[in-house]
Amino acid sequence: MLSIFLYSRVMKELLTFFTLIILSLTSLHANVYSYRKYSHVKDFYSNITADVVEVCKKYKLPPAAVLAIAGLESGYGRGYVAQITGNILSLGAFKGDKKLPGLYLPYSKSKDKVLFDPKKIKMHKKNDLVWKKRPESYKRDYRPAPYVGTIKNLELLKYNSNLMKKAHEDCLNDFATRWIVKKSNIKAFANTRIWLDKLIAKNKNTNILFNLRVNKEFINRIGGHPKSFNNRAAWPKKAKAVMKNVGLIALLANIEYKKMNFNKAWSSQ
Repeated sequence: MLSIFLYSRVMKELLTFFTLIILSLTSLHANVYSYRKYSHVKDFYSNITADVVEVCKKYKLPPAAVLAIAGLESGYGRGYVAQITGNILSLGAFKGDKKLPGLYLPYSKSKDKVLFDPKKIKMHKKNDLVWKKRPESYKRDYRPAPYVGTIKNLELLKYNSNLMKKAHEDCLNDFATRWIVKKSNIKAFANTRIWLDKLIAKNKNTNILFNLRVNKEFINRIGGHPKSFNNRAAWPKKAKAVMKNVGLIALLANIEYKKMNFNKAWSSQ
């Protein structure tokens, strides 16, 4: 009887031990890429990842870094400027580009966000809305004519996925061909392009663009200091945190080298 009792107790303790181990591993597994639990983050990257990879491979840019910057700058596509203009990288307008003008838009206290869609605005009670003049953004507007650069049809891209996709593609191509180029007047951009070209030549292929160290260094080089993509010292840290917490290096490795589709790559930890 005693041996049976001891056996039962030992088995119970072992079961408890292994249960704790499993729970710990599950918790660790869930926290590896902690941002993947948010549906809006998945939706954002599901829509843009293929286009970002295509543009980055064509123009030899590190795609995980570009994806991270897009997520940070656009609020994963939920910022009102990004939704209106398709400008997911928050690119400033060059001379001759159409930019988003000043807008008179309401802020919803209950939703804690700026509203721009007339259909959504009508659904809110008047006492929930605080109307305010939004200053000219100086960000390039990627809507098509005749709406580009105007206050008309602000919700256009929201309800037209093809136009939104085109706006995103135009934004990404601008970044690759007008910003991170040798002829840029911004020294940080020109030097980054030279650095990338030397790196690719040294490695004799573009696989290095999927490397974690290279993606981190790209972010460090283009931002976080005066006359750069974003002069705030904390900006590179924030962009790299997005890259880490979304697991963008692993995501792209699964897609590019293991040939997984987006959903399978996203689910894989």
